[in-house]
Amino acid sequence: MTSPLERRPAVLLFHGLCANPLELAPVAKSLRDVGYAVDVPAMAGYGVSSATGEQLPVPPFEHWLAEAEARFDRLAAEHGRVAVGGLCMGAVLALALAARRPAAALVLISTTLHFDGWNVSPWRRLLPLAYLPGLRRRMSFKETAPFGLKNERLRAWVAQAMASDHVSAVGAARLSAASLYEASRLIRHVRARLGRLAAPAVVLHASEDDVAGPRSVRELQRRLGSPPEVHWFHDSYHMLTLDNERVAVARTVRDFLLSRHPLALLVPLTTGTRHEQHA
Repeated sequence: MTSPLERRPAVLLFHGLCANPLELAPVAKSLRDVGYAVDVPAMAGYGVSSATGEQLPVPPFEHWLAEAEARFDRLAAEHGRVAVGGLCMGAVLALALAARRPAAALVLISTTLHFDGWNVSPWRRLLPLAYLPGLRRRMSFKETAPFGLKNERLRAWVAQAMASDHVSAVGAARLSAASLYEASRLIRHVRARLGRLAAPAVVLHASEDDVAGPRSVRELQRRLGSPPEVHWFHDSYHMLTLDNERVAVARTVRDFLLSRHPLALLVPLTTGTRHEQHA
């Protein structure tokens, strides 16, 4: 049996709402390459099939959280220490999990506590009407350009994939009202618990995020139980893990975790890790 000192620490990452693990692939690979055990689960009713874009019936967000807890518990049993994180609504789900489990660290990418980015339609204020029980199971909303991507080549590829396959690396072509309703409930749940979260946290956010503006970052800075390390990126939109600065994003996550969630607790690192702060 592997001794506790030999166990690799784990990282549990959640992709965005109505998306799939592909959008976190660069970050996951970077972490696996240095030795972390990384799990990026595909959860029924939260994400969509990477092949067809199909989404199973959407359960209450408490079911997403229960599955996240089960994943965490399995990783903790095998690896001991577990960091958690995610992209967009996946970051919010990670925060909810950290309020219930002893996360070693938090990785919060494009955290969406407020849908107030520059590409969010002003009609969004009417979205609660779509949350009425008789409507939310039938309504959905089409994703529109730029799909969270500043990179025009990637944006064109995503548009083509969504048109032909109804799904791409950035998620499904349509977001169901049921999913958005449960996401809104999850956000309220998390915002009421931010002050309880004292694990070391890194926040990565685009200065031109088209989905979630700087307000979400300011709330994390103001209300988390421990001040987070914040990195701003200036040549990407919401999909930081896939856009122009994806290499820098993966490196920033890796360096933070090597510092705050080290691969070996009792063996000091012989060389320091430099974090590049983005102004």
